[in-house]
Amino acid sequence: MNDLAPFRGPERNGPVRTDRPRSALRRAAPALLVYAAIRALGLVVLAAWSAARGKSWHTLLTARWDSLWYTRVAEQGYGYSVQLANGDVHSNLAFFPLLPWLERGLSAVTSLSAADAGLAVSWFASLAAAWALYLTGERLHGPRAGVALAALWAALPVGIVQSMAYSESLFTALAAWGVYCVLTGRWVTAGVLASLAGLTRPVGAAVVAAVWITAAVTLWRDRTTGAGPDDAPGGGAGAEPGAGPLLRRHRRMLLGVLLAPLGWCGYFLWVGVREGGLTAYLDVQGGWGNGFDGGVAFASFLWDLGFPAGLGLLAGVALVVWLYVLGARRGQPLPLLVYGGAVLLLALTAKGYFGSKPRLMLPAYPLLLPLAAGLARWRPAAAWTVTALVSAGSAVYGAFWLNGSGPP
Repeated sequence: MNDLAPFRGPERNGPVRTDRPRSALRRAAPALLVYAAIRALGLVVLAAWSAARGKSWHTLLTARWDSLWYTRVAEQGYGYSVQLANGDVHSNLAFFPLLPWLERGLSAVTSLSAADAGLAVSWFASLAAAWALYLTGERLHGPRAGVALAALWAALPVGIVQSMAYSESLFTALAAWGVYCVLTGRWVTAGVLASLAGLTRPVGAAVVAAVWITAAVTLWRDRTTGAGPDDAPGGGAGAEPGAGPLLRRHRRMLLGVLLAPLGWCGYFLWVGVREGGLTAYLDVQGGWGNGFDGGVAFASFLWDLGFPAGLGLLAGVALVVWLYVLGARRGQPLPLLVYGGAVLLLALTAKGYFGSKPRLMLPAYPLLLPLAAGLARWRPAAAWTVTALVSAGSAVYGAFWLNGSGPP
């Protein structure tokens, strides 16, 4: 098995498993049940909290913040914008099209409204993401780690976003399956999934990077060592067997590389043609106060918070960076390192509303792998106790958050 891990620690891989869909789903069933239970707890606490405050939990999940913009795109298409008092323009071109397309399609064939269709897509996509997370954790550290990874992702402090009519669940599902396909040498499928992820959120570029960089390292390794493709089940090369020129042997990988950026680049270029400039999408994001400045605005925000709030937030940032470094030191495979690092980098270096940064880091599930591997080694009673406590805390925080400032 070759996952292109930079380090080869003893716990890098669990037992090799076949990946037939029925077998994979049967193995993942405990993880999916745990995931669904944690998210159901979050919804029950949200419903109770909202009722106590005279609010509708359904409205909070489907008709607030970004979900309104997605619904409007689904119902009316692109072209809507709002000009603020300070002159900034909020255009719905900032929102990538895959979720609105699915909302429109599902509402057309069912009795669901576009908003409820978005909620249904998010709930089903979150289960698909949990499935991919289980298979990833199982592949690297065994079945218990797979269950722990799905549970930890469900119990994140901002895990309630996974149950909203937002695009995070859909994106994470596409990204997690895409990266898993890179790990298992399914390059064409990985390229298709990366392209779809690129139609879902701007951070789809992270999935493209995972495909491209892993492919480049594979080609470099085989060229310098003279090694042929690893055709064993779960192999990392995914090339056609037999001798021949290097590129011919890796033609499926190269096809995946070509497919991967089509979604992201296609939408970027479409906005450019529509608005009359190749950088038009960046201008649209600028109207929302978003963009990338290398973390300057974020550093200024931390400074302005003062002590101790700024120090606490800085400690949180240090924690997620430490988790990334820990994953690298423990031999996390290259596709996961590239994807998780890109999501983390883009989230921390983007300017804009800083309260949304935890939500932007929600798809960075590889950061949870060291925690999942550690939790899997605990005694079951201790592991379940900690999981239950974290899940309860996530449910309470999610209800408090959505009934307050919420995720813009």
